[in-house]
Amino acid sequence: MNFASLDLAPDLQKGIDACGYKKMTPVQEQAIVPARQGKDILAIAQTGTGKTAAFAIPILQRMIDSATEPTDTMPRALILTPTRELAEQLARTIGAYAEFLPLKVNAVFGGAKLSSEASKLKVGIDVLIATPGRLLEHIAEHNVTLSAVEYVVLDESDRMLDMGFVRDVETILQRTRKKRQTALFSATLSAAVNELAHKILHNHLEIRTTKANTAADTIEHVVYPVEERRKVDLFKDLLAKHDWYQVLVFTSTTHQADKLQKALREAKISCAVCHGDKRQNARRRALAEFRSGEIQVLIATEVAARGLDIPDLDLVLNYNLPYLAEDYVHRIGRTGRAGNKGNAISFVSREEERSLESIQRLIGSPIKRITQHGFEVSDRDALINKVSKQKRPGRLNKAGSTSIDKS
Repeated sequence: MNFASLDLAPDLQKGIDACGYKKMTPVQEQAIVPARQGKDILAIAQTGTGKTAAFAIPILQRMIDSATEPTDTMPRALILTPTRELAEQLARTIGAYAEFLPLKVNAVFGGAKLSSEASKLKVGIDVLIATPGRLLEHIAEHNVTLSAVEYVVLDESDRMLDMGFVRDVETILQRTRKKRQTALFSATLSAAVNELAHKILHNHLEIRTTKANTAADTIEHVVYPVEERRKVDLFKDLLAKHDWYQVLVFTSTTHQADKLQKALREAKISCAVCHGDKRQNARRRALAEFRSGEIQVLIATEVAARGLDIPDLDLVLNYNLPYLAEDYVHRIGRTGRAGNKGNAISFVSREEERSLESIQRLIGSPIKRITQHGFEVSDRDALINKVSKQKRPGRLNKAGSTSIDKS
């Protein structure tokens, strides 16, 4: 199904054409028409499946069609998202859709200058994209009023709940119109997401483009068993062997990220880090250098997993497996986007085997294992048995001396 068949407003269609959009993805096919009709929606869709267009295009079209008198300064559409990176990404993408429309699209988020954002809000915004904490700051400062908001989207709902934003979200929603259209978009379906959906949605349509909590079928998954202490060497070995153009690497902690960056720089491999301990300007510069191809390796932690949008990224590497199996889906969602092929590689130490089992249960399939020559990992159970036998006490013989147990 093509976007041209939706009979959208000419200026909206012009923006979509300028973005190069032609054929709709499954989530867009299922969500755009009912959303345009005013239906509340709960959509479980993987990252990279085109969900931004699935909620933004019907909202923009409804705002054009609405007979509601425009307000001078109050936003009519509100999109909540968990991170600054995602807010910036949404502002760019939705701004491109609305390029030829008389609508203002802007974002507010933590880390930016509050006074500069306040000035933009007071001038007026039609579509407001915000992180929950920063939006509450503006509300407290009387910089924005949400009483005119007719359309609400919670993007990456599962991540917002994981990050503890549920009370902030509920407080914000209480300030919007009671009669509003609401949509929840999430990469995974958790009990918390389901509970929130039933609390704030009304007679909603549930959309699942694939089995819940699965990764995109355009991604090829492999794991490399390796000792934790040898992960750096394995990574350098694979980089030299495959000559990868660009790799997005996820670690579980900032310490691991910094340690890996140091090792790669010593090996003359161009790299940068993107994590919560870095200043926002440094994170943005690292991402810009990676997007432009100036650096080969970008090392990130969970804080950046949802906000990274790198076109045509072929490879994501889990240097450490995530603590939550659901985060595996979010991490690897940076590749295999919009129908393109992608690769997800994970380094798995013996201590991470249980985490791997949880991930395989979540995505519903085993992940191919590759053993790299020179990095073989001894069998954990066999090692334990060997050590146990070595420590087994001898037996006393009839003469009272100790004999060696040869069993």
